Amino acid sequence: MRAAVAARPGGAAAVSERAPEWHTDLYRMACDQFFRAADRLDLDPDECTRLTEPRRSLVVNLPIRMDDGALVNFAGYRVQHILTMGPTKGGLRYAPDLALGQCAALAMWMTWKCALLGLPFGGAKGGVRCDPSRLSAEEIERITRRFASELGPVIGPDQDIPAPDMGTGEREMAWLYDTYSQSAGHAVPAVVTGKPPALGGTPGRRDATGLGAVFALEAALERRRSPLAGQRCAIQGFGNVGSVAAAELHARGAKLVAVSDVDGAIADPAGLDIPAVLAWSGEHGSVAEYPEAEAIPRDALLELPCDVLIPAAMEHQITADNAARLRCRMVAEAANGPTTPAADEILADRGIPILPDVLAGGGGVTVSYFEWVQGHQRYIWSPSEVQERLRVQMRSALAEVLATSDGLGVDLRTGALVVAVRRVAEAAKLRAVYP
Repeated sequence: MRAAVAARPGGAAAVSERAPEWHTDLYRMACDQFFRAADRLDLDPDECTRLTEPRRSLVVNLPIRMDDGALVNFAGYRVQHILTMGPTKGGLRYAPDLALGQCAALAMWMTWKCALLGLPFGGAKGGVRCDPSRLSAEEIERITRRFASELGPVIGPDQDIPAPDMGTGEREMAWLYDTYSQSAGHAVPAVVTGKPPALGGTPGRRDATGLGAVFALEAALERRRSPLAGQRCAIQGFGNVGSVAAAELHARGAKLVAVSDVDGAIADPAGLDIPAVLAWSGEHGSVAEYPEAEAIPRDALLELPCDVLIPAAMEHQITADNAARLRCRMVAEAANGPTTPAADEILADRGIPILPDVLAGGGGVTVSYFEWVQGHQRYIWSPSEVQERLRVQMRSALAEVLATSDGLGVDLRTGALVVAVRRVAEAAKLRAVYP
């Protein structure tokens, strides 16, 4: 399959040649996944051209006065992948290694995620290249407000709606909302999602990605006639997504045998006391040195024996180098792009199914959609209603992915992308090429 993709007109190699600014490993990985679905759909080269390269991008330098008086430039990005489906939607990431190609790949995945879940958005992604752990709150506010002012021409409640991502949260979304509203001269709550509830945010938005992953996993296990209770799970990444998933899994009777964060990893074959781990992490800022479990190397977590491995951290974690050593029975991707195409093939050959990121990681954007709707309506839904709507949406998407995967005889990732790409390709064909 990979050779066919590279050779076809408009394939991944041709995309890289036409658009060297996106030429990164992560973007090539996103294109590789897309063309696997495109081959199944027999999309023509024109359709592939329209659906791969991002439609718009913004690159800015943000001159920021630091607390010590120094003036420092920070690079900021915003990439809008597809404008066909409605306004674009996607997070703002603050990370020291953020780059344009990374934003392009993440924006593409967001397009497929939204299409799969039936949301009226195209994908977007952006952020600022910085290390928020080395910045004061005042410096982060100055960066956020300056970035918001630079984004003004390309974002809006019916144009492009940012949301939190790695390194950002409710606080940054409140600053962005306020900066945009100050420019507009009135409150514009639908310009951003992931806001604090006091500013019109949706209760439960912070937990949505982790909870959505649990809903998807629970439904997938039901299909295999395997209850979630008693499953031995390992979670790489104990941040916002991973910690919520751990708490929800623990509450549903699953056994968490290992968790990790940027500073350390801990394991207990008998099962971790997740409430105690959460309390320790909240007090100390990390799971590292938690006294009631064994400390293990962070990379070792991926290779521990377990029923379900949940990567909830960064991209490119499961690769050709370690896929053969995984000892799980299923992978549920709560992070974006954690498994490379080469690792996909290895795990498929080993009979280890992957619940893909475009599905398992879709809870956050789904609840962001709910918040966006509420922002337009000026009406707040109850937390229980939000959670139930999320559960229904995730289970419905999983059912369609399973039906497509079974019908075509393909893995779950290809099945999910076939569903998503088909919807976007049909919409693009109906809207045609203008002028």
